[in-house]
Amino acid sequence: MPTVEAHMSCHVLTIEPDARLADAAGRMADRGVGAVLVLDGERLIGILTERDVLKAVAAGYDERATVSEWMTRDPETIGPSESTDQAAVLMIHGGFRHLPVVEAGRVVGIVSIRDLMRVVLADQSPRGV
Repeated sequence: MPTVEAHMSCHVLTIEPDARLADAAGRMADRGVGAVLVLDGERLIGILTERDVLKAVAAGYDERATVSEWMTRDPETIGPSESTDQAAVLMIHGGFRHLPVVEAGRVVGIVSIRDLMRVVLADQSPRGV
């Protein structure tokens, strides 16, 4: 059974809770990622996703808005030795696409629904190839 550790990204984009929302969105766009983990020191306190940014824009957010105003607090997490199946179950039942990977209280990575789809489709080729 594949583990989360084998498929997670270790190059995690992080941000402080008092950072401006627009700065977080810009950093996400620059890195081409759909989520940023919000840390207080080394402790995970939230996750800011594309959906959160979209909600803020739709609500007419103030340019001084901070990440902590729009982030999802205390996100679900998974351990690196857990199975990719367990990660998929958490995402499907929770309705989210990014899952922080935490070990001994410290962020060690992030796994996305795209990462999990790669596991499922690893031995298949697109049609016509």
